[in-house]
Amino acid sequence: MLILNTRLNKRYSQINKTMEKRLKAFVSTTNPAVAKQFYQDVLELEFLTEDDFGLEFDANGTRLRISIVQQLTSQPFTVLGWEVNDIKLAIAALNAKGILFERYAFLQQDPLGIWTAPGGKKVGWFKDPDGNILSFSE
Repeated sequence: MLILNTRLNKRYSQINKTMEKRLKAFVSTTNPAVAKQFYQDVLELEFLTEDDFGLEFDANGTRLRISIVQQLTSQPFTVLGWEVNDIKLAIAALNAKGILFERYAFLQQDPLGIWTAPGGKKVGWFKDPDGNILSFSE
């Protein structure tokens, strides 16, 4: 068993050496012009590049690729989320830009749309122009 574990550990360490160890997040859009405006102007992410297949942003050190697709079915769960220092301030900033936070009948949310999880984590959800569910958490 020790030999097998040693071989597995060597294999995983080789895989880790080939990766840059940085996460690249992906989300999709059917309308890249609208997505670019939302992620750049509303969420204030730094725009990096654009090609025929997508857009890329710097999301505080994580590359975010917005892939261009012909059809998109929005998922009923969070696809991207950000940790924020002050969730009420972050929500107010997006509300001022016309972004409303989602309400879910199965959760008890405060007037801003914030749900407090049993462990104390606070979460609020909003959508991008393609209907992708995004979140802020504190």
